[in-house]
Amino acid sequence: MKPATAKTALRVQDHLGPGYRVLEFEESTRSAADAAAAIGCPVAAIAKSLVFRQADGAPVLVIASGTNRVDEARVAAVLGQPIGRADADFVREHTGYAIGGVAPVGHPAPIRTLLDRDLLALPEIWAAAGTPNAVFRMTPAQLEALTGGEVADVAKLP
Repeated sequence: MKPATAKTALRVQDHLGPGYRVLEFEESTRSAADAAAAIGCPVAAIAKSLVFRQADGAPVLVIASGTNRVDEARVAAVLGQPIGRADADFVREHTGYAIGGVAPVGHPAPIRTLLDRDLLALPEIWAAAGTPNAVFRMTPAQLEALTGGEVADVAKLP
């Protein structure tokens, strides 16, 4: 692990400011399991970012615990409209990041964000920071403040 050097990771660092530290790993942190292994934290502490396209064409960012699968029907119910998976071009256009590196901050335009309620029970969480091998640490309260996200039950029930 080392301080961020990639352009998009540095953009995230600039957006976050000196109170946060964006780190890059030699290995990929693209998946929650990969990120947890690289960081040495539980998979649940990985805040994975998933972008969906709402029926009206607007993006929605769902930030979920690494152990949870997102229930698209629950997300649609919160939004009041159907959603679908976003393709790579849509994700980059609306977030400024590639799939696997979507940070919860630093988007070109405001994006409605839903936060998985399960993340709030953790003492600290790790989120993507602009590239598939960059992350930063924060508390759940910081995630809420940084994103302005709405806490919701988005996880698939067992």
